[in-house]
Amino acid sequence: MAGKLWQGRFREATSKLVESFTASVRFDQRLYRYDIEGSIAHCKMLAQQGLLSREEEDTLIQGLGEILREIERGTFVFDDAQEDVHMAIEQLLIEKVGEVGGKLHTGRSRNDQVALDIRLFLRDEIQGVDEDIKDLQNSLVEQAKANLGVVMPGFTHLQHAQPVLFSHHLMAYYEMLRRDRQRLTASFDRVDVSPLGSAALAGTSLPIDSEVTAELLGFSAVSRNSIDAVSDRDFIIEFTSGAALIMMHLSRMCEELILWSSTEFDYIELSEGFCTGSSIMPQKKNPDVPELIRGKSGRVYGHLMSLLTVMKGLPLAYNRDLQEDKEPLFDTVDTVRQSLRILARLWENVRVNKERMEKMASSGFTLATDVAEYLVNKGMGFRQAHRAVGKMVRYCLEEGKELEQMTIQEFKGFASVISEDIHEILDLKHSVDSRKSVGGTSLQLVREAITRAEEELSS
Repeated sequence: MAGKLWQGRFREATSKLVESFTASVRFDQRLYRYDIEGSIAHCKMLAQQGLLSREEEDTLIQGLGEILREIERGTFVFDDAQEDVHMAIEQLLIEKVGEVGGKLHTGRSRNDQVALDIRLFLRDEIQGVDEDIKDLQNSLVEQAKANLGVVMPGFTHLQHAQPVLFSHHLMAYYEMLRRDRQRLTASFDRVDVSPLGSAALAGTSLPIDSEVTAELLGFSAVSRNSIDAVSDRDFIIEFTSGAALIMMHLSRMCEELILWSSTEFDYIELSEGFCTGSSIMPQKKNPDVPELIRGKSGRVYGHLMSLLTVMKGLPLAYNRDLQEDKEPLFDTVDTVRQSLRILARLWENVRVNKERMEKMASSGFTLATDVAEYLVNKGMGFRQAHRAVGKMVRYCLEEGKELEQMTIQEFKGFASVISEDIHEILDLKHSVDSRKSVGGTSLQLVREAITRAEEELSS
């Protein structure tokens, strides 16, 4: 292995222990494609500015292309002694093309180089996560369409509250994911800024053109302060924060999948292809996929806290602590994308137990609010109506019956304004369809929400 590219000032060789401890090439090698892409753009700019000859430009670009192919074929092996992906590629380039390879780093530092590579990487991954979210949204919308009209109990405090359409419940998750996509879009703008030209921290006296490299790499802007450009990791933290919210939403969804697939609920059945068995209990069919996603949410939360902690005490500009940004970022990206992809496929294979849902939707006095609103429509004040229906519920509990089983005479004992039309109110479908306020669970509104979602997903 050749000596360090920065060894001129040093007399002693780097300790092997230090090499192993400080090396990031084991994990940052996944940035190789972005590093080469950035180097080619930088090379073209240097030639345009007269800092490289056209012949040197061609030699360097050809050498970088060969390195890209070697890495993708798996014939190039990264080594701790190379420190990081940037030094590994530059060192190999010099070995391939000779001294001219040392000109590639003209007007550039590893500080702005690594910031560039991460931005290029994250720019692609944000778009990938967005597509994965859309895929899951599509699966939810398809389930909502397939089960339009199915009524389930809506919950507050994990207690039966009011009947809602199962499709309405699924579309609540669609809206959560829609906000996740909006956050990704907003964060993308702050990722899409080129730091090249900032060099180590102060810029460079060489006649480079940062606008050229930014344009070649498809960035919409160039960083406005060189110190900030090399020490900024806000864009990573912002993405990880958005990822933590995505995982929180997925975890809530998974909690319900776990509950709903239990014997006690029996609202849905998960496909066997997305479950596992027990090593001792032959009958078990375990919801391991949603359980693991629920667990992995904590992993992403930890990465967010890790990144915030790394950054909280750093003086400007670059510090080696920033090397610790990559593993949390990479694992966050991988965890979120895997979770989104597998949930999209899982939802495609969920079987809905419509009869069970509708049976449970009418239990637990879920129509009590409908009776209270019926009394309001009869001219009774809401608090008076609330109190009267509360007494009805107490009576039913003592008599072992549901509100729907009460006679007109029994109803009138609590409110004389009640008449035969109360039985129209005590109907699940009527209850659901009467919820026509904005964002409500009526069939018409949910159908409109599904149509709107399909239009958003196809645009």
